Amino acid sequence: MSNIFKQVNGGIANFVAQPAVGATLVLVARVLASAIFIIAGYGKLGAGYAGTEGYMASMGVPTALLPLVIALEIGGGLSLLLGFQTRLVSFMLAIFCIAAALIFHEGASQHIMFMKNFAMAGGLLAFTVFGGGRASLDGETAKRSS
Repeated sequence: MSNIFKQVNGGIANFVAQPAVGATLVLVARVLASAIFIIAGYGKLGAGYAGTEGYMASMGVPTALLPLVIALEIGGGLSLLLGFQTRLVSFMLAIFCIAAALIFHEGASQHIMFMKNFAMAGGLLAFTVFGGGRASLDGETAKRSS
């Protein structure tokens, strides 16, 4: 049975090793990962600002941080989308996700949101390690260790 899995994994590895395939998959991953930040940041503008401010205050977080949160979500999301400073932005967003999970999503009723933030942080840390790919403004290819 393990031989079948080795063959399947080897086939996938060979498929994604093709430059066009790998670049496309990393681009799709950046689009998917960035969307939540851009949408969330945009949602905090206008009518969403006061509600977010109230929620932050109720959790003991200084509301003066809200403009920085919005800037990180929109700016970081767009940067990730475009593959600009991907490693830096991904690392910052990963820290943000972990902090948000610990501050805003503790308790049994928030378990899924807590885990979602940790899962997003994991994906973002992968971008921190491997970069934004060939189809990015950074133009990076993954660096593999031997």
